[in-house]
Amino acid sequence: MESFDRDSTRDWMIPGDTAPPLIGELVERIDEALAIARASEKAVMTVGAAALDAAEQAHRSAELAERASAAMLDDRRRPPIVRADSEDDRMGGFSKRADRVVARLRALERLPA
Repeated sequence: MESFDRDSTRDWMIPGDTAPPLIGELVERIDEALAIARASEKAVMTVGAAALDAAEQAHRSAELAERASAAMLDDRRRPPIVRADSEDDRMGGFSKRADRVVARLRALERLPA
């Protein structure tokens, strides 16, 4: 009968620099990965909510701009309303009164003292 060399436990040992991580190390890595994933998810949710708010504000602004544009076009299509007490009439009345005051002051300058 032939003699077989039996494997020794040293043949099956893995050198220290190529050894797989221990279970405790794997658990720590998994916990760290979960914490990072949760923080990333929270940040994405915050950015997403801010983006939705910005989109709503942009939509409201666009609606207001449309209304303002429509109102401006409607205003241009209407004929101008002329009132009896328009600014031109008031300025004309003011100028006439000012001219009368100047004429009186000049007349007073000519009177003997």
